[in-house]
Amino acid sequence: MNSEAIILGVQVIAALGVVVSVVYLGVQIRQQNVITKAQFGHHLTERLYERYFETAKDAEFAQFLSRDWDSKDLNVADSYRVMHFVMMCLVDVFDTYEKVNAGMVEEKHLRLRMRNLKLGLMKTKMGAGVWGHYKGNQTPEFVSWFETEIYGGSPDEIEVDGERRKSFNMWRD
Repeated sequence: MNSEAIILGVQVIAALGVVVSVVYLGVQIRQQNVITKAQFGHHLTERLYERYFETAKDAEFAQFLSRDWDSKDLNVADSYRVMHFVMMCLVDVFDTYEKVNAGMVEEKHLRLRMRNLKLGLMKTKMGAGVWGHYKGNQTPEFVSWFETEIYGGSPDEIEVDGERRKSFNMWRD
């Protein structure tokens, strides 16, 4: 055997080794992406179930959640609690929306959260007011998508308590 044949054989083996390594690396990256996506989905589901569990455990909070949040008899502390609950729900939707758009979680996570908000929370004065405050921090695409999902279009077009809403100010004179 001459040295040129040996060098050629070594180069072919090295090239095959590189190809196999690249294919193996691609499989590993794909597996890691699947695992990461599953972990994000699990985290989002766990976060939601933890809220459900805490609500089931805390009778006083469950009683609070069952109240009419558009009622005139909410005191300042209750109004504050409502606003923070709505903020928590919105931040959860913002986070989930970003993860869905990045391909990190399945869309079902976002649909579940939006279905909960569509039960009426966002059409209360408190929900609408918090949204009016927070929407300035979101992209125009998200705002348009969210308002179409929740309000069927621009929130100026919805009716709350028999009146057309011109804005989402929570406190009216």
